[in-house]
Amino acid sequence: MAARFPTHVTVKVLPGLPSLRSVALVRTLERSFAAACDRGDFRLVHYALQTTHAHLLVEATDAAALARGMMALGARIARGFNRTYGRRGAVLADRFHAHVLRTPREVRNAIAYVLLNARRHAQRVWTGLRMDPASSARWFDGWRRKPLTDGPATDPVPVTRPRTWLLAIGWRRHGLVDPEEIPGGRGKRVQRLCPV
Repeated sequence: MAARFPTHVTVKVLPGLPSLRSVALVRTLERSFAAACDRGDFRLVHYALQTTHAHLLVEATDAAALARGMMALGARIARGFNRTYGRRGAVLADRFHAHVLRTPREVRNAIAYVLLNARRHAQRVWTGLRMDPASSARWFDGWRRKPLTDGPATDPVPVTRPRTWLLAIGWRRHGLVDPEEIPGGRGKRVQRLCPV
């Protein structure tokens, strides 16, 4: 791990707990992320909350900074989760999965995967340019076409601007992200069932 490489991190919720995607929890976590998205040696750049897990794109100066940053972020997720659902106790699994991103293509694919992950997990086919309200997609400036939002990108912003060349500029060599892509589908787009 090196400071010039961003990291895709996945954290899982313990089995049997409510969804990370409730509107109240998403708003709580956005406020919490805004207070701690840039710790100097650890930065939260993008996120997507799914029912049982969260995908994060982060930057860290080294492995120790990644571990400390994820511990702090995990504590914020757990506190927000417990406050929202009126419960106590552990929320996240003890370990997280981290994948260091070393090439512009890998970073571009990770951005699309994180910001469009709800399409991959959707029970129904999404049509049109709708973006996931449980992600940082509202604050992303690398869309090929501007997606529709359910509301404005609010302040405070829960993510920070990237500092690594790969996450700020390098990934753009492989094209902007189309809001209709299916992550992991080799650039395929969702087939429209009806005109938008």
